[in-house]
Amino acid sequence: MTKADAIVFVVDDDEGMRQSLKNLIGSVGLRVEAFASAQEFLRSKLTDVPGCLVLDVRLPGLSGLDLQKRMAEAGIEIPIIFITGHGDIPMTVQAMKAGAVEFLAKPFRDQDLLDAIQQALARARTAREQRAQSEALRRRYRALTPRERDVMARVVAGLLNKQIAGELGTSEAAVKVHRQHVMAKMGAGSLAALVRMADRLGIPTPQL
Repeated sequence: MTKADAIVFVVDDDEGMRQSLKNLIGSVGLRVEAFASAQEFLRSKLTDVPGCLVLDVRLPGLSGLDLQKRMAEAGIEIPIIFITGHGDIPMTVQAMKAGAVEFLAKPFRDQDLLDAIQQALARARTAREQRAQSEALRRRYRALTPRERDVMARVVAGLLNKQIAGELGTSEAAVKVHRQHVMAKMGAGSLAALVRMADRLGIPTPQL
């Protein structure tokens, strides 16, 4: 993934600071979009690429910490780097507990911000890859027939083919075929792999 495949959002009500941040971030080849308020950022159409947010704590209207909370409630998963000229320990603790990547007090070194941005973008890329893997897994599970899902739930619960056949009122040979289909469709190379997939999918196992 190239730098052009990522974006950095900047929210700061100080026009001079906003332009300075745009110039700094753009100088290392990253795309930048800047906003004067949290409300303006929330109204924008977010692009579907890994990104991070450089966010001033004190903003008119909705504060940076309020925006962080709004984003969490809306399921907007963009790593945040807070910047402030008025930081204090309680603010820092609140921001970091809520998942912020970094909290930088103005004036900060350019390199400190650039390092934090790279860390945040790495986090965004990892989260994006995990979401894509989870969605692919869900698609494979949705491709199973209802009977194959029944078999899968019992396989990962540790039942043998004979036991599954007894529970489902079918033959052991039929269960074996369904089991093979499950392994192939899910792309599971082993029972352990299938168990991990079921755990990620949150598939409830039948009460034995």
